[in-house]
Amino acid sequence: MHFGYSVAFDAVARLGSTTTLPATADLCDEHRDVVHVLAPGLESYGGKKAFAGLIDTVQVREDNSLVRQVLSEPGNGRVLIVDGGALPVALVGDNLAGIGVASGWNAVVVNGYIRDTAALKDLPLGVLAIGAVPLRSFTQFKGARGIKVKAFGVTFQPGSWLCADADGAVVAAEPLA
Repeated sequence: MHFGYSVAFDAVARLGSTTTLPATADLCDEHRDVVHVLAPGLESYGGKKAFAGLIDTVQVREDNSLVRQVLSEPGNGRVLIVDGGALPVALVGDNLAGIGVASGWNAVVVNGYIRDTAALKDLPLGVLAIGAVPLRSFTQFKGARGIKVKAFGVTFQPGSWLCADADGAVVAAEPLA
């Protein structure tokens, strides 16, 4: 059965509107000993500019088939970390982002590139990436999931927590308030 993305967008937008996130600056002030700050330089492309959630990870090289597979699963408000090795192909675009929204993902953070930036800004999904390129990735069904990923000066471990806003992003072993 196919449901239009607009139905899912409305539901996610309503859920997100009642949630107040802690500011990353406040988290750093109050929990300096347990937060890890992502290195500056990520660009925000999604319509959701502040977000938080438990982390899941994938590691891929010029191939977004595993990203599609994971974003098709129930997200339950999680944040997907995509380690693409900063290779110049787009690992996420409007189609995959729409799938993520419909599946209940809160955000995607890409150590690599995205595309379809005009459409991404209208989706209720956090999208952070190094930059944008128009070249799509290959489909080779290769990659790894649920592993420790090192990027942006921090180590992302599945089950840890990420919070992001206009000031940057932080990771902690568990959700903080």
